[in-house]
Amino acid sequence: MKLLLRGLFGGSVQLALFAALILVPAGLLPGGTWSWERGQLYIVGYGLAMFTAVTTLALFAPRSLEARLNRPPRTDQPPADRVITALIISTSLAWFVFIPIDVFYLKLISAPPLGISAAGGVLALAGYVFVIVTIYQNAYAIPVVADQTDQGQTLVDSGLYSVVRHPLYLGILPFFAGSALWLGSYAGVIAGGAILLTLLARIVVEERTLMDTLPGYPEYTGRVRYRLVPFVW
Repeated sequence: MKLLLRGLFGGSVQLALFAALILVPAGLLPGGTWSWERGQLYIVGYGLAMFTAVTTLALFAPRSLEARLNRPPRTDQPPADRVITALIISTSLAWFVFIPIDVFYLKLISAPPLGISAAGGVLALAGYVFVIVTIYQNAYAIPVVADQTDQGQTLVDSGLYSVVRHPLYLGILPFFAGSALWLGSYAGVIAGGAILLTLLARIVVEERTLMDTLPGYPEYTGRVRYRLVPFVW
């Protein structure tokens, strides 16, 4: 129960942050509105998905949830990943703010029709589920790159990890792209390329660390060729 409460608290803080990043700019912008229905529905949908995911992990994969909540000591994190982690966080937060700015002010590209926006909502949910399944399958999928030898890290090469080496990052991509479409911004999909670049940098650092610290990882890279997208890279 304590783990569940910690997870729900952390998720609530994240949800409040996302709500502020999306809805506050929408209310302050010329032509914007505090009652942006599409944004409000996005926050409600994300909240339901997040609370469901946290509860599921707490019940059926508590080690995976605990790993996400308990970050290892900073001395275990490579210096390069500290920089990359800061870039991932700042780029993602800026992306959320950019969406309402584009929708209500910049209007760089005409808004997608309702059908495409709805498909984007489904895509975002699918990406989020993909991320949660990855966390469920790998109790060592923590938020930063670190040597987890002391935690008894073992190689995970089944499930989604039998298809690509970094399925968590693969799930993030449709989540952001679909979110942008649901919120009505084609430009947001393009801007998501900045997040992709930070993830690619993270993969390079992560693989170097795993090669040095995780037994069997070099052989695993020979069996599973693709890092992020099957048949591409």
